[in-house]
Amino acid sequence: MAANAIRTFIDNLPKAELHIHVEGTLEPDLKLKLARRNHIDIGQSTVEEVQQTYDFHDLPSFLAVYYQAMQVLQTEQDFYDLALAYLQRAAAQHVRHVELFFDPQAHTSRGISFSTVITGLHRAIVDGRAFNIDAALVMCFLRDLSQESARQTLQEALPYKDWIVGVGLDSDEHNNPPLKFARLFEDARTEGLHLTAHCDVDQKDSIEHIKQALEIMDVERIDHGTNIVEDSDLVALAVKRGIGITACPPARKDTSPKMKGEAILMLLDKGAKVCVNSDDPAYFRGYINDNYCALADQFNLSQEQVAQLAKNSFEVSWISQERKDIYLAEIDRYMAQTEQE
Repeated sequence: MAANAIRTFIDNLPKAELHIHVEGTLEPDLKLKLARRNHIDIGQSTVEEVQQTYDFHDLPSFLAVYYQAMQVLQTEQDFYDLALAYLQRAAAQHVRHVELFFDPQAHTSRGISFSTVITGLHRAIVDGRAFNIDAALVMCFLRDLSQESARQTLQEALPYKDWIVGVGLDSDEHNNPPLKFARLFEDARTEGLHLTAHCDVDQKDSIEHIKQALEIMDVERIDHGTNIVEDSDLVALAVKRGIGITACPPARKDTSPKMKGEAILMLLDKGAKVCVNSDDPAYFRGYINDNYCALADQFNLSQEQVAQLAKNSFEVSWISQERKDIYLAEIDRYMAQTEQE
């Protein structure tokens, strides 16, 4: 399919985004604005200077840049502005539903209260409905911090449980396997929260970490997770259980020039619930439609394959079956309209 045609098709395709870090949507212009507002000297004064700091080649070097940038997020209004800017951009790309990761420990560890973070984000979600987009929050634990830190964070979150749909696990995976947080995840499940976990691409012990997440911790989704194709038994388990695999193809270009596209297509062909997302788009320079298009262009995806990726995103989302059916019917109507044109 011609590049322009597939771009138009993707731009107007209803979709959900299930793997997006709100802190990873901090665009250079907003970073500069917040630095000025909060009287913080970040050592940069132009968008170009900010972009030049995005010098990373692997997960640890990326995280060093990522966490340093968060110092400009100080007030409830800052978190509101950050989330609302993302929701407005996502709505313009025909994202209809978002499950938005946030990292409270990255903020409470530098003196920002949990209530400041979550209240700002929640306000943005409420106001974002005016853009015809609904959203929910997924609270991630930083796996390179202690179990006790994560336990305290869960306790801080419980008074706001109605604002949180699930919990996740992110940050540096090396020597921090999912099993480290198994008891914590069970506590979160007991509180009625959904479970997901990052199993990042091409990390040490990738398959073992996916096995822990699926077979022991019984997560409902794995984030990234495309290394699962190296183990056919795990793929079969994921298909049988309808596990969501929230791939972010171009976001992994630093470690995989082909964006793990072959793995995504293999999973799609086997009926796995893989979907496309944007991860940390301000840093990797690609929001969700850009990632769909990059994958479609490089691997010559059909409209049907692209639409199935979008359907998968709704099917593994943490919304009611009734709402899923509404969004899936919206995709079917869009497909039918496209075929008539």
